[in-house]
Amino acid sequence: MPSKSHRKRWMKILVIAILATVVIGGGVLFGVRRYYNENLKPVSSTEQLQEFTIPVGSALPEIAESLKEATLIRNKQVFQQYVRNNGADADIKAGTYELSPSYSVQDIVEIITEGKIASNLITIPPGVRIDEIKEMLLNKGFSASEVDIALDPASYPDHPALVAKPKDATLEGYLYPESFQRTTETKAQEIIELSLDEMNKRLTPSIQEAFASRGFSTHQAIILSSIVEKEVSNANDRRQVAQVFLKRLGIPMNLESDATAKYGAVLAGIDQTLSYSETLSYNSPYNTYQNSGLPPGPISNVTESALNAVANPSNTDWLYFVSGDDGTTYFSNTLEQHQELTRQYCQELCGN
Repeated sequence: MPSKSHRKRWMKILVIAILATVVIGGGVLFGVRRYYNENLKPVSSTEQLQEFTIPVGSALPEIAESLKEATLIRNKQVFQQYVRNNGADADIKAGTYELSPSYSVQDIVEIITEGKIASNLITIPPGVRIDEIKEMLLNKGFSASEVDIALDPASYPDHPALVAKPKDATLEGYLYPESFQRTTETKAQEIIELSLDEMNKRLTPSIQEAFASRGFSTHQAIILSSIVEKEVSNANDRRQVAQVFLKRLGIPMNLESDATAKYGAVLAGIDQTLSYSETLSYNSPYNTYQNSGLPPGPISNVTESALNAVANPSNTDWLYFVSGDDGTTYFSNTLEQHQELTRQYCQELCGN
């Protein structure tokens, strides 16, 4: 039986061990809390405002990544944790905001959840047609003649973004989606030229080399990118959808893109009068259910995500996909699988 002094010694050791654990644990907790609070602070004291755009459908990690790249937050993980801790992830609103490195995470979250969108901006949204851009400019107060000149490719004879564009083609597909600051002196042509400048930044030598390695001219790649842009919005899904289309082109097999059939009906001015099935069967050069290969031209403008999807498609082997009513894209290898997935998950969007 241990002596009383021996027991006392072990009790003392046990008490010391417990106290040490408490102290160390408290120190770790204090360190974590301090790290968290430190990363909620502004990046700097610089008060200069900069535009920050949250595209429609952006996920929280994507927003955090973009904020970090723009040097507007200190830490991506801490930003996401703060948003989740405050139950604000579902309240973030798409749009273009004016943010500053002098804003704390709390300030930024308040702005983007309350939708305090920047004013005096002209925004060309992603995935829109040139006729929609024209309507937007007219609604912003620009005259019809000014808008017509702005959207005429002849107004930009030497612009590097248009080197690959066929001479008889419009600016469809070449107007990069972005927000531009407007003053009372801003001309419509200046807005369009800025959009072309942004497009040129995305048409890097490396991405054009990637297009060429797949047998595409830059213009052809923009056409396919515009189809990918309209079909799905998720970046990972876009890479898989691009793979589907590339595989079909290689078989060859018709692309069978709903978006191309819709575009053909829009050009004819009858899209509002047709049912879903009538749209898919409408006879148009753009209808890739009826015509093989790529359509004659782009069907909308494109984002960097869609361009990258065509340049670097996923390493998958799908042949079909359907966008479900729940926002999920379902991929399959056979027509039977595709039809079953469509039946299960695409009632409203597929006109069933």
